[in-house]
Amino acid sequence: MTKTTRAVIAAGAGGPEVLSVVDRPRPVPGPGQVLVEVHAAGVNRPDVMQRQGNYPPPPGASDVLGLELAGVVAELGAGVGDLAVGDRVMGLVHSGAYADWAVVDAPIAVRVPDGLSLIEAGGVPETFYTVWSNVFERAALQPGETLLIHGGTSGIGTAAIQLAKARSSRVIVTAGSDAKCQASLDIGADVAINYRAEDFVEAARKATDGRGPDVILDMVGGPYIQRNIDLVAADGRISQIAFQQGSKVEIDMLPLLLKRVTFTASTLRARPVEMKARLARALEEHVMPLLADGTVKPPVDSTYPLADVAKAHARMDGGEHVGKIILLMAPEA
Repeated sequence: MTKTTRAVIAAGAGGPEVLSVVDRPRPVPGPGQVLVEVHAAGVNRPDVMQRQGNYPPPPGASDVLGLELAGVVAELGAGVGDLAVGDRVMGLVHSGAYADWAVVDAPIAVRVPDGLSLIEAGGVPETFYTVWSNVFERAALQPGETLLIHGGTSGIGTAAIQLAKARSSRVIVTAGSDAKCQASLDIGADVAINYRAEDFVEAARKATDGRGPDVILDMVGGPYIQRNIDLVAADGRISQIAFQQGSKVEIDMLPLLLKRVTFTASTLRARPVEMKARLARALEEHVMPLLADGTVKPPVDSTYPLADVAKAHARMDGGEHVGKIILLMAPEA
């Protein structure tokens, strides 16, 4: 086992060109942790924000980029008894997934189902944990209700479409082109709205017979915040997971009162291990069986070797991807 690992850091804030692959000491698992030989890691919007200087890692976390990974357990830290060397696992990390080797807290590691490749598994944790937590736990989407997803072809969007449909909900998405709308429909959405061609509020009202969606999942923020409040159904729930167009806006909150709307928001990265472990157990119960039997499958848009991480980020910046962009580390991946 090598004593070093390739790892991706950002040499300053900026575009993909600031990313570089460097050699670092191979991490050592502490008590309750496992060392994973990383085969694949998902590229996510928070990685882009970190590269741009807008989303620093939590205190004490590595400056190596990457929040989700899949690979093979290579070494156990003290006190780990429910995993074994050689297990295929996937998991969330505070940072450090863009590397050949990474340390994962054992309670957060989830065994990869036999029907899922490690490449696909590398794109599961960040998106599926986020969707499960924010759509099904915090916003309590129920069978028969309607979910509106902003950004239907993103990693979050494609996961949310599939999970909502698997649990018998109706799905409306917004996307920025007719091609992306069609891709969302192909993945399983019932209605797709090209927000560049029509007003999504008017179109979503029409698609729900004037009632509005029961749950809205939004990562856009900015001007969408007021429009979501105006659109959501009575007794509806809005789940905010990012603010790509800004978090500071002037809004009229009266519709929240009149329609008895719940507005919830959360981020995942800095949450404690105990919370993420509880979420991991929920995914094992509710989501892993769907991944194992192929009911739900994370769409892989493209793959890049770790050395081409700048190209992977350029693909993310371009916004044309459908599903997950995956970095590959192990040669066999």
